[in-house]
Amino acid sequence: MPVDSAAFRDVCGRFATGVAVVTGFGADGPSGLTANAVASLSLEPPLILVCFDLESRTLPAVRHSGRFAVQFLAHDQEELAARFASKLPEQEKFESVVWTERSGTPVLEGTLGGLACELRDLLPGGDHLIATGEPVEAWTTEGDPLVFYRGDYWKLTGREAAPKEVDEALEP
Repeated sequence: MPVDSAAFRDVCGRFATGVAVVTGFGADGPSGLTANAVASLSLEPPLILVCFDLESRTLPAVRHSGRFAVQFLAHDQEELAARFASKLPEQEKFESVVWTERSGTPVLEGTLGGLACELRDLLPGGDHLIATGEPVEAWTTEGDPLVFYRGDYWKLTGREAAPKEVDEALEP
């Protein structure tokens, strides 16, 4: 028997992820959504993966421009995450939010970092399309990330350094 969607969601909700806002320019202006189905895909060449719900209003914008930006949110940006996760009209999502254009994408100010990407592929993935993008610009700032876990936003707490054998395993 396949696992039902409720059980699948419950199990996957136990995997902590970062929170990102994905943006693009459509025919009517900027569009954006909150996502946690985002991952680095490849280092050579650098590629990122973003999953778009088939009903997403941002997906047509990404198709229109052939570009998108992925911006990783800081722990104090829960309101921004909620705004871009909402069903507000796209124009309202960007009202009173400071943003600029970078490499043909709308970029939110104050995020921990991000990537402006050229759209490479849109691949079928159930009720989503899997987009791969090649970064054309990258930026970072300092801060702590916003984390999504079990259906809620969290922030990280202080931690001890990883054991030496873990640090060594992560070195290139």
